[in-house]
Amino acid sequence: MEGSVSLVGLLCRTSDRSAGGARGVQDLAPRLGERLGVEPRLIGSPGDARPAPFEYDMRDSRGCLLEAGGQVDDALSGGNVPVLLAGDCSICLTTLSTALRHCPEARVLWLDAHGDFNTPETTPSRFLGGMSLAGACRLWDPGIGAGIPADRVVLAGVRELDPAERDLLERSEATVIGASTVETLVAVKNALDGAPVYVHLDVDVLDPEALRVQDPVAGGLSADKLYDLLEAVVEDSELIGVEVTAFGGEDEGGVLMRVLEPLLSAIPEGAHVDG
Repeated sequence: MEGSVSLVGLLCRTSDRSAGGARGVQDLAPRLGERLGVEPRLIGSPGDARPAPFEYDMRDSRGCLLEAGGQVDDALSGGNVPVLLAGDCSICLTTLSTALRHCPEARVLWLDAHGDFNTPETTPSRFLGGMSLAGACRLWDPGIGAGIPADRVVLAGVRELDPAERDLLERSEATVIGASTVETLVAVKNALDGAPVYVHLDVDVLDPEALRVQDPVAGGLSADKLYDLLEAVVEDSELIGVEVTAFGGEDEGGVLMRVLEPLLSAIPEGAHVDG
């Protein structure tokens, strides 16, 4: 993709149950801006972190969710690469369908310890974030966004699923590659098959020993393995956008910045924030 980058940090609350998400956005945005040579835009104000049922979060965060999709739309309409930072994965309810509307041949690479593939009928926690990818794939209707075909989604690093959620994923047309897969890198490259890619990166795809995260799950990818995976992906696939979620703001040793480097290097130079 020719063009530049639109770097946006969403401070507004979607379904955050920890205050760390907004702090993470505030911490990461200027560091990414310095690396890319742009001034990040921070949008919204942090809301109170709380364990609200998904129905309440859908109502209260509608504006923030629409803003997320709008930022992807604005960037891609201007020929730029959107880089979004958010506290929670719920932004995918609008971002993924927007990205694929602009680039229908693209695939979504979902890097996350969790599948986020529950529905209102299966969720034990009623957490919107844990239902977000299923909503984006229209296994349930969140009343926002256009939805995407599940066969355009490649999940990698997933290792914590509720039983009914696992069943939904197994019956879906999404490709699922676990963190313990010996040839994770090769499996991801084969699944993407060189198609343009929109990357959703929840930082808990990393093993907790590599980075302290909000919702740690043992057995994740090492920093080196995630770096190598992302490097291999952008060697074969055009990067059309990136969203980084659920970073708590404690990047000791610069682990997150290091693993993001293959994606940042794939963004054209001479970047600017699209106004």
